[in-house]
Amino acid sequence: MRPMEGMRVIALEHAVAGPLCTRHLVDLGAEVIKIERPGDGDFARAYDDYVDGISSIFIWLNRGKRSVTLDIKQDDGRAAMDALIAGADVLVQNLAPGAAARLGLTHAALKATNPKLVVCDISGYGESGPFVRKKAYDLLIQAESGLISVTGTEDEPSRVGISIADIATGMYAMTGILSALLRRSRTGEGSNVKIAMLDAVAEWMTYPMLRHAYAGSAQPRMPTSHPAIAPYGAHRTKDGQVIMGLQNEREWATFCDKVLGRTEVRTDPLFADMARRRANREALTALIEDFFSDKSSVEVSALLDQAGIANGRLNDPIDAWNHVQFAARDRWREIGTEAGRVRALLPPVTFTDHEAAMGDVPRVGQHTDQVLTELGFTAQRIAAMRAAHAA
Repeated sequence: MRPMEGMRVIALEHAVAGPLCTRHLVDLGAEVIKIERPGDGDFARAYDDYVDGISSIFIWLNRGKRSVTLDIKQDDGRAAMDALIAGADVLVQNLAPGAAARLGLTHAALKATNPKLVVCDISGYGESGPFVRKKAYDLLIQAESGLISVTGTEDEPSRVGISIADIATGMYAMTGILSALLRRSRTGEGSNVKIAMLDAVAEWMTYPMLRHAYAGSAQPRMPTSHPAIAPYGAHRTKDGQVIMGLQNEREWATFCDKVLGRTEVRTDPLFADMARRRANREALTALIEDFFSDKSSVEVSALLDQAGIANGRLNDPIDAWNHVQFAARDRWREIGTEAGRVRALLPPVTFTDHEAAMGDVPRVGQHTDQVLTELGFTAQRIAAMRAAHAA
């Protein structure tokens, strides 16, 4: 039995944060009914057409869900929505600021008819304060949270190359929902979980915020290095570079003795402890790269492996796609889409007694008739809803 088998999740979602949360819930066995706009559906379906004409982002975030198209501003559409919520365990929404309240889809409005319901509200900046009405996209949250200021090169700040604010928010939303369901199993009562994108990324930014607030020291942008640890990051070799990192004095001693073969470097006044290595990072990098200069990246990696020093390769996404570790551990599955079968990675959380659901990616409104019929809507009523663009 999967952990969420038998639970129904209604998802009023679009883009990334909400869909990522519910994608993980469906992998855990929940029935996720995704409510989409009649016609085009979730606008993330049109983000790109990289996977045989289908949006790569939509494929990533929406496998296994049942797609139902409803216009909940129309009477029949709202009646269907109310019937779905009445039998649901969880409602997830990441609509525009204030939209859920205007539609009467708050926890306060719904708990009278479904006291066990867990409602998860995802917003950009929270539900109060001067930014409450501002639109919040991933890039904007990266900027407002300070994340962009610590990312990029010394000369140029940069957005993180994936939608990390949305991803952080989606994962915290899932954690909140699972926590609320755990409490409900003990109390019998639902609850309201609220996640703000700004809060999610600010949590991850606590270290550089503490550093700046209490030491007056802004974290420098170091593309592949670490602001507090040295040596750490990319080091050039004869034919490329190797990424490596030393976390503590024990590893530093091992590196000097077994990799460099120069025990005197370990106690050199320039490098004798982490603070001095950090202060003299350029000299340390030059020393290490001089030693690596007549060795290939493969040779350097092997040398580091033999000494037990952490290292890795600077892979492109296609290198990660073809990573031998995924193949060796049987991490790939195939899922269905409108365009045919595509590969999908198993989710990171692995149970030893069952596998993630790994369902197909639905087309817009694929399950509308089926779900409405389950709710007791007649074929004539469904046809009328389609004619009125309510479904």
